[in-house]
Amino acid sequence: MLCLFALNMRIYIAIFASVLVYFVFFSPVPDQIAVQRLIGASQNLSLLAIPFFILLGTLMDHTGVAKRLLRVADLMVGKLTGGMALTNIMLSTLLGGVSASNLADSAMLTRMLVPEMERKGYNRAFAAAVTASGALVTPIIPPGIALIIYGLVADVSIGAMFMAGILPGIVMAIMLMGAAYIVSKRNGYPPSRDSWPTASETTSALVGAWPVLVLLVAIIGGIRANIFTPTEAGAVAVLIVLVIGFVIYREMRVAHVLDALVGTFKATSSVMLVIMACSALAWVLSLEQAAQQLATFITALTDNKYVFLIILNLLLLFLGMLIEGNAILIVMVPLLMPTVHQLGIDPIHFGIVVIVNLAVGCLTPPVGTVMLLVCNLAKVKISDFMKQSTLLFVALFISLMLVTFVPELSLLLAR
Repeated sequence: MLCLFALNMRIYIAIFASVLVYFVFFSPVPDQIAVQRLIGASQNLSLLAIPFFILLGTLMDHTGVAKRLLRVADLMVGKLTGGMALTNIMLSTLLGGVSASNLADSAMLTRMLVPEMERKGYNRAFAAAVTASGALVTPIIPPGIALIIYGLVADVSIGAMFMAGILPGIVMAIMLMGAAYIVSKRNGYPPSRDSWPTASETTSALVGAWPVLVLLVAIIGGIRANIFTPTEAGAVAVLIVLVIGFVIYREMRVAHVLDALVGTFKATSSVMLVIMACSALAWVLSLEQAAQQLATFITALTDNKYVFLIILNLLLLFLGMLIEGNAILIVMVPLLMPTVHQLGIDPIHFGIVVIVNLAVGCLTPPVGTVMLLVCNLAKVKISDFMKQSTLLFVALFISLMLVTFVPELSLLLAR
């Protein structure tokens, strides 16, 4: 598997091949079991939540909600130095509750804001870096896809994971806005508006953005109140966003829905292939009792849960530079759960730590998916992107440390 990774083979193919080699040459288990393990992972009905939320994020691009949320974000922080950079991050945070996908979020905001920031005098690479780093809040603010996958893999309530992501997501957004403010102050980037909003401006902006509140209540409130499951919440949210696009704002067209469906098919296929491959690999590792051996090895090194979390952070940050986040999530979480339970770490807190780590991995070369997408859309060199991202990386690291060592950030709302 590692050799195929080094040859730049697609992740799911590398894992498929390695699992089949294991069954053919190293296991007495019949080959049919290998196929069964691959197919069986796709038969979980809870996985239907993933295409619904991917579709939701894709449809959001055509509803006009983003423009109205942009106005709300600008009213909140536009008067400050570097107003457009702060507004960019604020908008990602507001969209995180409904877009579910950092790739959809970053693609939308790159097209919408990076050219405008450049016209206002911002360095194009800095504008791209702000957009990409702000999009990292999306997987943590519910209903992020990673929260759903972790809940399924770790057998933890998805509703609890949704609530657990809110405060860490807000903390990350505040830290990123602080970093963007310092850079803007240093480079003389201006505010995006001359004065703080009046009462009438605020009322007008909030009235225009009220459908987003309906979406958030439908997704989070419905799950927490046990009105429907995460999968049903995704379906209800898609119906609501269609009503918003066609009836309320009237900016959506049938062609937009068809494009969104095609994009959802492709994105869901990609995610499901990785889930199937990683689930088969996780079964092999379980068969070989790798989790128990790893737990024994780690607890022999330390029985301090905070030392374990430091080791975990270093490991995940390294893996995030090389491997796609969902693959790491599906393989590593079952391996590490025995150690997590043994050291008395709350599985919900552990899940948020893992997801924040993997979010940071989306911004680091060579496999940082958000970084590559934004650099491609914004026509920015990766070297320039990395230079402009230094202080933003510091903010992300501080956020990671706070989430790691202050468990209440994750557990307060989940309880």
